[in-house]
Amino acid sequence: MVYQKKPWLKFYDPRISKEVSIEYDSLFDLLKQAANIHNDNSALSFFGKSWSYKETRMISEWFAASLYRVGLKKGERLAIMLPNCPHYIFSLFATFRLGGIAVQVNPMYVEREIEYILNDSDAEYMVVFEAFYPRVKQVQPKTSLKKIIVVGFGGNRIPLADGDIYFEDFLTHDNVIPDIPIDIHEDVALLQYTGGTTGVSKGVMLTHHNLLANIIQVCDFTYNAVDEKPENFKIVSVLPMFHVYGLSCNALSAIRIGCNQLILPRFDVNEVLELVKREKPFQMTAVPTMIFALNSHPHLEDSNIGDIYYLSSGGAPLPIEQVKSFEKRVGTRLSDGYGLSETAPSAISTPPFLPRKLGSVGIPLPGTEARIVEETSEGLIDVPVGEAGELILRGPQVMKGYWKRPSDTEMVLKGGWLFTGDIAKMDEDGYFYILDRKKDIIIASGYNVYPREIEEVLYQDEAVEEAIVIGVPDTYRGETVKAFVKLKPGSAVTPETLIEFAKVNLAPYKVPKEIEILDELPKSSVGKLLRRMLRQEQEKAQV
Repeated sequence: MVYQKKPWLKFYDPRISKEVSIEYDSLFDLLKQAANIHNDNSALSFFGKSWSYKETRMISEWFAASLYRVGLKKGERLAIMLPNCPHYIFSLFATFRLGGIAVQVNPMYVEREIEYILNDSDAEYMVVFEAFYPRVKQVQPKTSLKKIIVVGFGGNRIPLADGDIYFEDFLTHDNVIPDIPIDIHEDVALLQYTGGTTGVSKGVMLTHHNLLANIIQVCDFTYNAVDEKPENFKIVSVLPMFHVYGLSCNALSAIRIGCNQLILPRFDVNEVLELVKREKPFQMTAVPTMIFALNSHPHLEDSNIGDIYYLSSGGAPLPIEQVKSFEKRVGTRLSDGYGLSETAPSAISTPPFLPRKLGSVGIPLPGTEARIVEETSEGLIDVPVGEAGELILRGPQVMKGYWKRPSDTEMVLKGGWLFTGDIAKMDEDGYFYILDRKKDIIIASGYNVYPREIEEVLYQDEAVEEAIVIGVPDTYRGETVKAFVKLKPGSAVTPETLIEFAKVNLAPYKVPKEIEILDELPKSSVGKLLRRMLRQEQEKAQV
């Protein structure tokens, strides 16, 4: 069958292992070994202050000892609601050291969402940034939360309720902790809640093995074929750590390779470009909306972004026209990749040694199997090369399952394979192309219409910065196509002009019957354009 042939392996650099070998006893052991090797080298830099690898391990162990003192036991949950900062790393590794489970909480969540995550995970401990503390206190009586540790960066502390404490005051300057056995294959290290794009947000259970495997896969693919590490071995850590993409591919991978991560608490295009110009980093990973913002910046060419060795994007589809425009302006390659929270998150990528194909997300990572399949009355079959089907994956990074949701787990994990719900195709070389979400396909007059294809066409108009296409009910066609666009600053174009442009580039049944121009398009916390929100608004408007 197609998946057994693995045509992509012919592209592997000889220095790249085709399988994954894990040399760590746990995720904390990852930091322990990095500290032993890199010791006084800078691990984390944050607004003018740096922490060495030795200091990062020491503070993480101090925090673990403090949590152990107040009762956090193996398997118990500690929620983390922080922007990107060194305390995020300290909190994670302290939890890993105790065999606890870190619960990722999006800092943008409102009280209802915070309450849901805390109750679903049954978290009793929490680390929270002081600006978000009032939100947490509002919901605490409705949850199991019993200990709140607060992180602040300024000099003026806010008053805390009895029992709550600031991070520095909580820290015990010792590391007297018993050895806690970790089964890396079975013990859950992280609960990563899905964005709820397909329904209720679910806690993805990622084990120590899942995360360690993906860190190794990403690092091997990205760095093993590099002839020599640069002296200025720095990466930009601006992707949110509260999402597993920023956490695994950036923050944790940086620790494994011993580089210094330049931490930014949020994405600000001017701040990023200034940082890149000043620090000349080796690597930067982004999401498409970050690329859109960079591409719209008038002084992009004046930064050193073209000197970055490996510049990549993931988290959502990257429009081809944006890639072409960006690369033309900065003179460096922009690589794409694919993953899910359920794969910790990386499954397919375009590493530096791989010849790039525009529109492709690359080839499977080491130890990862990928198939394009179709479910028929006779069972599951692999579709012919070049044809569309559902992408399914198998590998050491695939989740253990959904937290407290066995029926949901059974729906996506079948026979060892993860059914992604994404429609994709594979070419004869083993390069993969993501076409759309299975649930997002529009059926107009009996034809399958892929929203992403129409979005790619709209991006070819130089006035369009962002685009989302959905299907709306139609009494005659069943569904019809509607597009929403955000224009680039200073651009002017009418919906009618865009529709005429689409007619030239698309079959009639694919052409949007309506285009609405908006000031902003809805996005997730990691910058993914949210098609479902516009679909829901349309459904409400038609009731």
